[in-house]
Amino acid sequence: MSLELRDISYLHGGHEWLSEVSLTLEAGNLYVLLGETDAGKTTLLRLLSGLERPDRGRIIEHGRDITALPVTRREVAFVYQQFVNYPSFTVYDNIAAPLRRKGLSATETERKVRAIAGLLHIDHLLGRLPPSLSGGQQQRVAIARGLVKEAGLVLLDEPLVNLDYQLRQELRDELRGILRHEEQIVVYATTEPDEALQLGGTTIVMDQGRVLQTGPAIEVHRRPASTRVARIFSEPPMNLAKARIEEDKIILDGAAAPLPDHMQDRLNGACVVGIFPHRISLDARQGGLLFQGTLALSEMDGAHTFLHMEIDGNEWVAQRAGAHPMTPGARLQACLDPRDLYLFKPDGALVSNPVYAYGTGG
Repeated sequence: MSLELRDISYLHGGHEWLSEVSLTLEAGNLYVLLGETDAGKTTLLRLLSGLERPDRGRIIEHGRDITALPVTRREVAFVYQQFVNYPSFTVYDNIAAPLRRKGLSATETERKVRAIAGLLHIDHLLGRLPPSLSGGQQQRVAIARGLVKEAGLVLLDEPLVNLDYQLRQELRDELRGILRHEEQIVVYATTEPDEALQLGGTTIVMDQGRVLQTGPAIEVHRRPASTRVARIFSEPPMNLAKARIEEDKIILDGAAAPLPDHMQDRLNGACVVGIFPHRISLDARQGGLLFQGTLALSEMDGAHTFLHMEIDGNEWVAQRAGAHPMTPGARLQACLDPRDLYLFKPDGALVSNPVYAYGTGG
């Protein structure tokens, strides 16, 4: 199966939700739509499913124009962020419902239901009713019902967003293996960069109804085509600042350092530099570009501490491993190694990325 979107645009309520979107989707691949809320991800999924029609452009399946084909005539499964199960049906009957509508025999239905329930670790719940299940279990049921159809196109709209952290982690790990089928196209929408990286596959970065960049997840993360992609594909977002390159130096807010190798002969004059929060050091002994800042906020998630600092009127975020309680107002020194800096043109287009971004350290 293959799907091609050709210059798709969609308007609703006076707002253009999608603008000139062109994509080619091939069977056997997982595509992750990554973007902030209202980036156009759900609208794109609804157009792919046939629930909506574009105002401009065409959707082509194996050379056949299916732009106006209704959802009832498409081979598609849709899993929503709000799990939708039949409350009076058992888990078994919820999963079996689409198979029975297709007219499968009882024997084949039994085989498929038990197989997908086993993959999602809900085979012991088949006799239960959904209201008696936890939120995570109910979402597994909804996912199982979507996948059991073995539809050529599987669409998942932020299916884990309403689950707690531990459940999201568990299901992400499981879905990474489950959402791979040589005869299916799988499109998964998320707002979370970490989820896109964990799922892998091809990432499609969206913003304000447009596709900004497409490619293997790790490559897009390490080589964002623009400052906008870099901010979307990092959590916390990449730190950005205006800078200048003069002869053999990079100058940032009055601090200067020798130009690193990856910036040599690339740009002169005004530029924008970026650095991921985890590449900022608070150890002045490392040298490089040094800045005095004031701690505005300290956030801890158990594994990391995120330090929001005000430096010359700009907010920077540094990430440290572990828990480090700190008091707002504390003075800190941020240390930037020029070799860790991304270089962008003033208009935001990527010029060069750090050498580490090619390896495992990005």
